[in-house]
Amino acid sequence: MANSETGTSPNNVLGGEYQVFLSFRGPDTRRSFTDILHHALVDVGIRVFIDNEELRKGERISGNLLRAIDHSKLYIPIFSKNYASSYWCLSELAKMVKNTSQSKENGKDKAILPIFYNVKPDDVKLKTPLYREAILNLKQKMENHEKKFSSKDINTWQQALIEVGGFTGWELEKYPG
Repeated sequence: MANSETGTSPNNVLGGEYQVFLSFRGPDTRRSFTDILHHALVDVGIRVFIDNEELRKGERISGNLLRAIDHSKLYIPIFSKNYASSYWCLSELAKMVKNTSQSKENGKDKAILPIFYNVKPDDVKLKTPLYREAILNLKQKMENHEKKFSSKDINTWQQALIEVGGFTGWELEKYPG
């Protein structure tokens, strides 16, 4: 994996290769909020996984992303308008929920700290049309055999959204800038 210089070693005090894993929909936030957050975290010495810096050309994306999630202590999903339209984002979120649940069982606490970027927790909890319609579009792509995921995957993603949408997080629209 590529290495972002942060002044910390891979075996940091939090017990993993990365202290933070950022999950976000690139077209929505990469060149704005996510970039600013990433640089702010790195500037204070936090080892952050971000896909465009940590994945080298020619590497298998899925395996490296899943390993990065496994080797992170904190997860920060940045929920934006189009987050739920990406099966990659949803797969990352489901993996974060699974790891967080398993970490409680084995005494190695991991945490999810959601950020709601121009969306509300109710959108993420599938209580409004925004993410519900995105999931319906993914179901349609699955049924049309355009994508290689299953109805089990979709159910897992929905449960992960509902669960994490219920976490206390930061609703950015409440903090006018």
